[in-house]
Amino acid sequence: MTQHPKPSVPLLVAATSTGPLALNIFVPSMPGMERVFDASHATVQLTLSLYLIGVAVGQLLYGPLSDRWGRRPVLLAGLGLYAAASLGCALAPSIGLLVLGRAAQAVGGCAGMVIVRAIVRDAWSRDEATRILALVIAGMAIAPMVAPALGGFLDEWFGWRAGFVLLVGFGGLVWAAALRGLPETHRDLTPLPGPTALWQAYRALFGRRLFLGYALVVGWMTGGFFVFLAGAAHAMSVTLHRPPSEYGLYFVLLSAGYMAGNMAVSRLGGRVRLETLAVAGLLLSVAGPLVIGGFLAAGHVSPASLFLPTVLLCLGNGLTLPVTMTAAVGVDLRLAGTASGLVGFVQMGIGAAASAATGLFEPGDPVVMAAGMLLTNLAALAAWAYARGGGPTGEGETAVRPA
Repeated sequence: MTQHPKPSVPLLVAATSTGPLALNIFVPSMPGMERVFDASHATVQLTLSLYLIGVAVGQLLYGPLSDRWGRRPVLLAGLGLYAAASLGCALAPSIGLLVLGRAAQAVGGCAGMVIVRAIVRDAWSRDEATRILALVIAGMAIAPMVAPALGGFLDEWFGWRAGFVLLVGFGGLVWAAALRGLPETHRDLTPLPGPTALWQAYRALFGRRLFLGYALVVGWMTGGFFVFLAGAAHAMSVTLHRPPSEYGLYFVLLSAGYMAGNMAVSRLGGRVRLETLAVAGLLLSVAGPLVIGGFLAAGHVSPASLFLPTVLLCLGNGLTLPVTMTAAVGVDLRLAGTASGLVGFVQMGIGAAASAATGLFEPGDPVVMAAGMLLTNLAALAAWAYARGGGPTGEGETAVRPA
């Protein structure tokens, strides 16, 4: 196997964090945007759902581009777009321009998310890559951990534009660090496929039971989290009358749960079968909304009754996603970048659809949130069963080996 230079893990963490940081730092400000721009809830919701669509579509582009031109130059281009779009959002005079700026910000921010997965798969063996990716995701979880609290306080102290100013600085710093210190890990460059060849590559990947099944696990589990994300800020603001900063502080618990799951994979991967960790995560992700439903049935609605059970869901996501992502990206190493982008497209496409569907109902309705979270995670369980249904390792392939 070709030896690739090992990039700095902290730099990979920072590059991966750009997208989640931009996604979550703005969420506490969303209810207030209806007043600032005299806009409807559905219009403001576009700043979230179009962000997710931008991330989904952008990842389809970055995968093949990084296979053709290399990981480093494509990542630098994405980070540059991210910083420029963040500046555009900070200066946006209308909700329409803010929505457009968020879409561009998403396309730039997703570069780190998709290319870092491919870099990890380039530079480390499969079992090592699972543990490294778990470390990267655990470190990256710091961004969504602090972003809502930071965004809430910045909104209260300086106004909603301050969060975007912070993102301009963060994006610029990560770009400069990558320019100076990121090695190229993909030497076997492949020609950029035309539309027909690219479609054939996508069909080939989707035609593999393991890839499709694991990609759907990633998508549906992420969709369950975005159902919560789409409704929780309004539930706190409108239903429970809590300030944006309190939403941000509770959100820290969710990121801590996700990070704990990632760290468990990294620490236990050498001693416990990865399939076992993934199944445990799936079951925890189903248990979370069931507990919320129990509180609702008892007539108890509070921040704790919404956020604490969701910690179980996030812990489950942290256990399952590194395993299924690594397995899906590694189905064909020649197309690792394309596979990474396609997994990201499925992940964010389902997340955007789940977020948009939640927005069709009463904003912040806890019953809608709990039901949506339960349905999406049951779908993830079904996708896992499909992936494993081709035999012990899924149609004769080694899906996830013990580390």
